[in-house]
Amino acid sequence: MKSIYLRNFTATAVLVLTCFFLVAFSFVGIGRAYLIREYRSDMVASAGEVSRTAAAVGQNDSMNSWLLGMIISAISHSTGNSIFITDQNGLVVSCSDRSPVCRHYGSTLTESVMSGIEDGGGFMISDLGGLYDSQRYVVTSPITRETDGELMGYVFVTNAPDTMLDNWSTFLLIATVITVFVLCLSLAVSLIYSKRMARPLDEIAAASRKFARGDFSVRVKQQDDPTDEMGALIDSFNKMADSLQNAENRRSEFIANVSHELRTPMTTIAGFADGILDGTIPKDQEAKYLTSIRDETRRLSRLVRDMLDASQTRARAADETRRTVFDLTELVLQTLLSFESRATQKNLDVDPQLPENHILVIADKDAITRVIYNLLDNAVKFANPGSCLTLRLYKDAQKAYVSIKDIGETIPPDDLPYIFDRFHKSDRSRSLDKDGVGLGLYLVKSIINSHDEDIAVKSEDGMTEFVFTLKLADK
Repeated sequence: MKSIYLRNFTATAVLVLTCFFLVAFSFVGIGRAYLIREYRSDMVASAGEVSRTAAAVGQNDSMNSWLLGMIISAISHSTGNSIFITDQNGLVVSCSDRSPVCRHYGSTLTESVMSGIEDGGGFMISDLGGLYDSQRYVVTSPITRETDGELMGYVFVTNAPDTMLDNWSTFLLIATVITVFVLCLSLAVSLIYSKRMARPLDEIAAASRKFARGDFSVRVKQQDDPTDEMGALIDSFNKMADSLQNAENRRSEFIANVSHELRTPMTTIAGFADGILDGTIPKDQEAKYLTSIRDETRRLSRLVRDMLDASQTRARAADETRRTVFDLTELVLQTLLSFESRATQKNLDVDPQLPENHILVIADKDAITRVIYNLLDNAVKFANPGSCLTLRLYKDAQKAYVSIKDIGETIPPDDLPYIFDRFHKSDRSRSLDKDGVGLGLYLVKSIINSHDEDIAVKSEDGMTEFVFTLKLADK
């Protein structure tokens, strides 16, 4: 299977190479044309300068004077061009060659060359009728007397293509080395970047394979920039993994709940039913045991309903989109009013200690209502008749505190560490009543913990107090 990073690198490499070749070919063609154009301009300028100088010297001296030869030799040396002068008929009368005997001196250009010059050929590529051994770039310029404009001769400025392109070859070599270096660097960076871009996809694929085997604990590490497309993909994948893990935890928890709580009543129902069917239970006792079967069946129904309700409440409490800003003082008063009749039946003295100013918190209002209701229900249920039930609300720093205190049986110290455990019910302490399934305080702790807050319990000398915290809303 081809790796995605390899495909990405290949596509990038092909694109980079194509761009480099297009730029290189364009650069070579344009650069060479530019170099030739610059040399041509330099040769034209040299020809014009020599033409004016020769015309000035020719006013008082001949065209083959020693002074004119020194001048064109100096110009030739400074420009790198070869220069010679002919008369009107094409006879070479002066040359920039410093050799004692110039091989061009005294030569006569062919009629075809001269006719081409007379027809206006200022720039050409020619060997000048065999004057040179190879083709050269040639620029010509006429020499005219300044007084009457009479033609005195011609200036020829030449240069060999090899000499002209020597500098270009050196420059091209340096440019090629730099281009190859930049190309290799670009491909290396592309390879590294492609591999880095593909790494999260490899991690996602590996995590998906673990998900297929039932392992939902793996997460993909977030990249440096979580705001780009890859970061958004990783974030979405991790959120999906969290959802799958939560769903798996709820499923496992539900199965554990069913296994834990349904085994005893189902065994009881099956035992009583077998006893009735096989005659072990006398006929006159059947009604009694059928009543037990009915009660256990209803208990099973309540158990399943409570477990489903607890699972749904925990899932909703963990959803941060459900959290809003609300008045905790008002919520506490509203919940407390729903226990007025029960408190009156037990002759309880309810002492609400609420602040004068309202306390605003940010949380899931429905879930916190469930927390306060469960704690008040627990307090009213186990408070001694005629005792005092205290509900206190206060704040400190960035936290709001809710305290629910009642006077009743002391929770044994051995039970305190487990009071929030699922299905924990102690016959010696304030567990739920016989119809309960031990999910009330477990659900309370789950909701508070899902808000990243804490709940604590203290019980001594008959006084039990539950205190939980909530985050204050920013003003």
